[in-house]
Amino acid sequence: MSNARLSSIAGALLGSEILRIAADVRALTAEGREICNLSLGDFAPSEFRIPEMVERGIVEGLARGETNYPPSDGILPLREAARTLYRRELGIDPSLESVIVTSGSRPGIYSTYRALVDPGDRVVYPTPSWNNPYYVQLVGAEGIAVACDASTGFMPTRASLEHAVRGARLLVLCSPQNPSGTVFSEEALGGICDLVLEENARRGAGERPLYVMFDQVYWTLTFGGTRHVHPVQLRPAMAAYTIYIDGASKALAATGIRVGWIVAPPDVAGPMSVIVGHMGAWAPKAEQGAVAAFLEDAPAFASYRASMVNRLSARLDALFAGLSAMRDEGLPVDVIEPAGAIYLSARFDLLGRVTPNGTTLDSDEAVRAYLLRRAGVAVVPLSAFGSAPDTGWHRLSAGAVSVDEIARVLPRIRAALLL
Repeated sequence: MSNARLSSIAGALLGSEILRIAADVRALTAEGREICNLSLGDFAPSEFRIPEMVERGIVEGLARGETNYPPSDGILPLREAARTLYRRELGIDPSLESVIVTSGSRPGIYSTYRALVDPGDRVVYPTPSWNNPYYVQLVGAEGIAVACDASTGFMPTRASLEHAVRGARLLVLCSPQNPSGTVFSEEALGGICDLVLEENARRGAGERPLYVMFDQVYWTLTFGGTRHVHPVQLRPAMAAYTIYIDGASKALAATGIRVGWIVAPPDVAGPMSVIVGHMGAWAPKAEQGAVAAFLEDAPAFASYRASMVNRLSARLDALFAGLSAMRDEGLPVDVIEPAGAIYLSARFDLLGRVTPNGTTLDSDEAVRAYLLRRAGVAVVPLSAFGSAPDTGWHRLSAGAVSVDEIARVLPRIRAALLL
């Protein structure tokens, strides 16, 4: 039944599956259960503190009275620091006009949709991916979901996107990817960039171009020999069509200080800045200043990044090794080696199995709930990120748990798989 008190968008917009899972976790924790919470796309401050230099800088900024409005496009030191970071670490040199500071990365994503996409325009995005259906709905676009599976590490390819991008306005990409913990190879991303450039060359003078929104908020967190690649690095001509989404949230374990930025073609960045300003979605001034100083300090940035990678890889490697051993033992589980972000993808192949209390596991949701109650482990089905339901694949996140917690939960998972 429709609610006449709401707009059509407010009445139809779905809530977050992850928030519902979080409520289940809180309920069991309140009962005194030990839960290894691998469902959060966040960091526990007890495990991952923000850099001391940033924390101190925020306090000092507040003491100086930096509590008023910042410029709507961000304070100049942070915009310059983002340019310095990109020159130093990513090999590109965006103009100052291209850099807009936002309150975390989400306003950058929303303002990209708002600046480029009209009602009825086509937005192409892979599944699984984070939150794109909601943004599509908010702007009244036509969403074109391109299904990806384990054979490509849940990442799109040129072949999978070939037909979908015809006539589209926006292609949404993310690497390292939430939720899969996988990354683009140079070959795969280069092929997609070629596809975008060919599509734009094909369009007539009166047709609007196809843009790429490239979410790389996890780019500092790659493991082993994995190297982050991005569109303008691989194909310089992509600079005219690429909007980067970035920020301090994941790189600095600082999701709560709300400092993000976009790097866009100047003719797009200007209108996006106006949208951000009308939203009031700018980051607090003291936090902006503290992040700017940290990004400019190359040794401090490198040291913190190395520590983050080492501590995250210890957790993800422990999960991967433990689940791989169960797979090799013949238990109904599979896992993809993590390459970036704070996630790994694991398949719990339990559909159709019967639990000790006689319940048949007939869906991914049933499997998730069973693992939570039987093994005390919280995971998120990839169907919560748009994947086909009931494949058995789930996202596991290592940002809010310790190595010891992982060591304790692995035997419980093994016992739960012995059905």
